[in-house]
Amino acid sequence: MTGWYIQRGPESDVVISSRVRLARNLEEFPFPFKMNKDQEQDILVKVRDVVSGSKSDTIQNTLFVDMQSLNPIDRLALVEKHLISKDLAESQRICGALISRDEKISIMINEEDHLRIQCMFSGMQLDSAWDLCNSIDSEIEDRVSFAFDNKYGYLTCCPTNIGTGIRVSTMLHLPALVMTGYIKGILEACGKLGIAVRGIYGENSEATGNMFQISNQITLGQSEDEIVANITNITFQIIEQERTLRNELNKRNPFRFEDRIYRSFGIFSNARIMSADESLKLLSDVRLGINMGIIKDIKMETVNEIALLIQPASLQKFAGRPLSPEERDIKRAELIRQKLGSAKE
Repeated sequence: MTGWYIQRGPESDVVISSRVRLARNLEEFPFPFKMNKDQEQDILVKVRDVVSGSKSDTIQNTLFVDMQSLNPIDRLALVEKHLISKDLAESQRICGALISRDEKISIMINEEDHLRIQCMFSGMQLDSAWDLCNSIDSEIEDRVSFAFDNKYGYLTCCPTNIGTGIRVSTMLHLPALVMTGYIKGILEACGKLGIAVRGIYGENSEATGNMFQISNQITLGQSEDEIVANITNITFQIIEQERTLRNELNKRNPFRFEDRIYRSFGIFSNARIMSADESLKLLSDVRLGINMGIIKDIKMETVNEIALLIQPASLQKFAGRPLSPEERDIKRAELIRQKLGSAKE
């Protein structure tokens, strides 16, 4: 497994991933919720032809995934990789996605908007994600006409995306802020600054495993560069606070701090049954222990791989068959022991 989500990126002790997403609609078609099946099919074919006919190797070599041809587990596995949204996975429309081989690029077709162009990188790489997303957007716009208004900018199905149509986000691991209770102040400050804070799977998801996604709420009245710079600045402020608190907790009572890490690691690496929720909580402490230099014989790449594979759909794909909830809990613990054991050899 070699996707971007396995690699370590800049500032990856706190920042898990960086994402930029653009919402776009073709001007000659109604918004998706007003389209009939023929129009849905026309857009799917049109976008596929535009991408396959591109001179850019970046998007020309993307693989098309037809949502209607996938079973529920395969769809959910793409959600767990953040390659498609939950809405697209559950959609009854004629829809699909174009995904690059390294899985950094995903172009969702007929989701809430005709196109959702998304680029994701490991660690703190918002500038790289924006540059790539912008180049793909320009490449496609050279061959199609997007719905655009001189006053309001790009027109989108939801008014909150109108203007630039951009969503910029970082996924952050913030265990120290949660342990100390300072996360409440961070959430309140972000709200006042027009920054949305969500869980690991974005809107309407909980912040499990001390993972928080921060993103812009405003897409109108600011340029794309300004929005990227704003999220970048706020992310670095949160990084600084999280690192300071980690060091303070360790310095204040190193035995208690290390005891928490080792207890979590002991359960994580030896349990025979483990729920998804418990595994993510333990994984948070293990991740913290590696980044603080307490756990020395496990690489972060191994933890990143485990973090994906223990998710319900990915776990069933790994097992090669559908699993009941109890079977998943047993298989999850087995997989963790297997991966950690191989990492130490």
